Amino acid sequence: MKARGLRPPSSGVGEPGSVTTASVIACIVVPGLCDHSPMEIRSPCVVSLTWKLSDAQNQPLDELTEPVEFFFGGDDLLAKVEQALTGHAAGDQLKLQLEPADAFGDYHPELVCFEDRKLFAEPVEAGMAYEGLPKGHVTPNMPADAVYVVTEVYPSHVVLDGNHPLAGMALRLHITVRDVREATAEEVEARSVGETPVTVLASAPVRPGGRTLH
Repeated sequence: MKARGLRPPSSGVGEPGSVTTASVIACIVVPGLCDHSPMEIRSPCVVSLTWKLSDAQNQPLDELTEPVEFFFGGDDLLAKVEQALTGHAAGDQLKLQLEPADAFGDYHPELVCFEDRKLFAEPVEAGMAYEGLPKGHVTPNMPADAVYVVTEVYPSHVVLDGNHPLAGMALRLHITVRDVREATAEEVEARSVGETPVTVLASAPVRPGGRTLH
């Protein structure tokens, strides 16, 4: 009686799915017939990265130890980072230097202001981010679409900075590519993998609730 769910013994010759001596030799002599090369980073795709970030004096700023996915060819990564990653594959490591013009721009002191603390819902703490200044603000000519980070809190007022926290800094980045995969249709349309919790390398502005550093 033939066991259910088990294939009958194979002679290994000429049967579909069988591995013959000839096929093994073909893989050795003609590598292209059994090519399992890792997927290269090309737009559009999704890359999984870890990194170490430091300033120009090699002082550590951030370390991402758990892999995080980013859409490649959209808004998840800085253009200079995408340029460096192009053509690489899982397991590759890169070291690059980012000047302010390639990262988060120059620091603009005119984007720093202070507003009455009463305009903010309590508790208000340093590090909190707001999209635009609160209703009733008195500082004129401030960009309405900027993200303002609270840098100092006083009994009477709050100091806000519309610059990216890394603006004006030259950065050194050591990236490890952990994985590369095809992007879904939804990711291609959105030009992003979605609510990525780490946005230090993003080309789009940091939004309230997002994290500037890991």
